[in-house]
Amino acid sequence: MNIVSLIKCVSLVVGMSAAEVNAAPRIAVLDFELNDITSLPNTSTEISRTSSMAPLLMAALSRSGAYQIVAVDAESQKTANSGFGYLFRFHDLAADLGQQRGADWVLVGQHSKPSFLFSYLWVYLIDVNKRAAVARYDIELKGSHQKVTQHAIDTLAGKIRATLAGHRVN
Repeated sequence: MNIVSLIKCVSLVVGMSAAEVNAAPRIAVLDFELNDITSLPNTSTEISRTSSMAPLLMAALSRSGAYQIVAVDAESQKTANSGFGYLFRFHDLAADLGQQRGADWVLVGQHSKPSFLFSYLWVYLIDVNKRAAVARYDIELKGSHQKVTQHAIDTLAGKIRATLAGHRVN
C-alpha cells in the first residue's frame, strides 16, 4: 500500500468516526396510550386526540433538525406491548423495540385522563444502550382543545431537548 492509499484509508476511517460522533440522535416516539378513567371513557374524540400526540411530538422534535425520528409501526408496537402499559412500565423492553429499529432513544408515554377538565401526559425517555429510563416528564393539560394539546406537546418537546442536550455533554 502506497502512502496516498494509506492516507485515503485513514481519512475515510476518521471521517466515518466523526460522522458517527456527530450523527443526530435517533429517537423512536411510540404511540401514546390512553388511560381514560372518567365516567365516560374512551370516546372517539379522546381516542383521536391521544392518537395525534405522537405525530405532534415527532413534528415538534423534528423542527430543530437536531434529531432523526425513527418510525415504529403500530403493529410492531402492539406486538412488543404485551398489554396495556407494558412498554410504559418495562423500559428494557421498550429499549429492545427501539434497538430493533436502530434508535438511540425511545419515548414511551400515556395520556392519563382522570377528569373531563384536565389530563396528564406521562412520558419516559429511555436510553436504548442503558435499557433504562433517564427522565420522566409529567405535563398537565387543562382542557381538551387542540391548542391545549399542541402547547403541552411543545412543552414536552422542549423538556426532552433539554435532557438530550445534557446527555450529549456527558
